Formats: sequence, structure tokens, C-alpha cells
Amino acid sequence: MKQRKAGGGLQSKYLLTILSILCIMLLFFSYSTGFTGGPLETIANHLFIPMQKGIDYIGSSISFSSADTKTKQQLVAENEELQAQVDELNSKINTMELKLNELDDLQKLYKLDNKYYDYETAGARIIGRGTSNWFNSFTIDKGSKDGIKVNMNVIADGGLVGIVSSVGDRYAVVRSIIDDTNEVTGTIQSTEDNIFVKGSLENMTESNMILFTDLYDKKDKVAIGDEVVTSNISDKYMPGLLIGYISEVEKDDNDLTKSGKITPVVDFKHLNDVLVILQLKESYKVE
Repeated sequence: MKQRKAGGGLQSKYLLTILSILCIMLLFFSYSTGFTGGPLETIANHLFIPMQKGIDYIGSSISFSSADTKTKQQLVAENEELQAQVDELNSKINTMELKLNELDDLQKLYKLDNKYYDYETAGARIIGRGTSNWFNSFTIDKGSKDGIKVNMNVIADGGLVGIVSSVGDRYAVVRSIIDDTNEVTGTIQSTEDNIFVKGSLENMTESNMILFTDLYDKKDKVAIGDEVVTSNISDKYMPGLLIGYISEVEKDDNDLTKSGKITPVVDFKHLNDVLVILQLKESYKVE
């Protein structure tokens, strides 16, 4: 049985070789004599056209696959390049936004400096604050070598922020008017009545307001929205600095004085830059 299979395989090989030689000879004969049509062309078409189509298909598939791979590589490269450009643009936008915010802060300080042009001031940037969510106590980047002294007044956002409580060579700590330990002698602009303005983190958290006491207003002239500024009789604060606006007024139990709340003009949650008034109240002369 094995010998028969071997002989059959050998005969098949010979037959395939003979047929291949025959086909080549027929094709050569057809092309050399210019003979077309008939059984030779039919045989050639049946044998070689499917083979040619198969070869063409394989070749085109390889070509398309190569082109497709090249296109994907190009797309990946282009995508990476575009992503790099987007990242660069986002970085530039963020930088521009920071610069615009800084410019806006500087413009506000410039307007504030013009508003209180009678006072010599120095700009300073906040570089740290306490553990509270409010800027009730914070550190600035100017100190004694920049002319900063204890009890100098600090302003921003159109009004009074607080007072310098301690100073280092290149830094100073500011205690703001909303701090529980702070008290400012104020004046109601419309009536020239004096009051005591007291810091209150609790009230700032609840209603964004601080407290005032000891208002003598028998004729009920003080109204909601009246401006409150620092008083001439304050021992540490320069006169005429805007503190805020009357928000609530009520009579005290003694029926002689009134107390209430003030909405500060300064945004004590979003401070970045401040102005330090380079004068002390003790050396200030009212002209």
C-alpha cells in the first residue's frame, strides 16, 4: 500500500510538470504565431486568468495594507503634534489669564492709591495666611527693610483691610478688621456719629458682616446703606478710610444706644495684593 501511494504521488508530480510545460508551450506558440481565439485561448484564460487575479488581489491587499499602515502612522504623528500645540496654547492662555488678573489687581490698587492720594503707600503681595478660610490674619512680602512698621494701616478693594501687627526684615503680618480681636473707631458719614466696629468671624461666616456698637442716634437718622469710615479720633487708624456700609440697625436694651451690622467693602475671601500706608496715625497731621 505504501508503494502504491508513493508511485501515485510521483505520477502526479510528473503529470503536473508535463501540464505546466504544455501550457507554457501553448502560450509561447500562441504569442509567437499571433494565433488568438479558439481552444488555446480558452484553456489559457481558464488556467492563468484566475491565477493572475489571485496574484493581483494579493499584491493590491499588500499595497493597501502598507498604505493604510502609513496613514495610521501619519495620523498618530499628526495627533501628537496637534496635542502638543493644544497643550502649548492652554499654557499660554493660563499665563495670559494670570497676567490679566495681576493687571486687574494692579489697576484696582492704582485706583485705590488715587482715592487716598494724601497717603504715601507701598504695594505688597500676600504670601501666606492663617488657618481660617478668611483673610483675618495674613503675611505680606514687605518688611522693615521696605519701610513697613507695626500699626501701619493696610487697604485694598477700595477700603480698609486691617493693620500691621508684627514685622520682619522682608515680611509683615497683618491683622484684618474682621478678626475677633480687632476693634476700629468708625464714623457714619451721613450723620458724623462715632461707633465701635468689631471684628467677628462668626458673623462673617454666617452673613458676610461685622458688628458695630455704641451708636447714639436718638433722631433715627442713620439708615441702611450709610457709609462707615475710620474716625479722626481713632488712635491707630488713619481717618477717612472706607470700612463698609450699614446693613442692620437695632436699639439696645438700655434704650440709649444702637447696635447693628456692617457689610465690609473689602472681599476678605479673595485678597491677593494690598497697599500699606507708610504713615503712622501718631505722626499724621490733619491739615
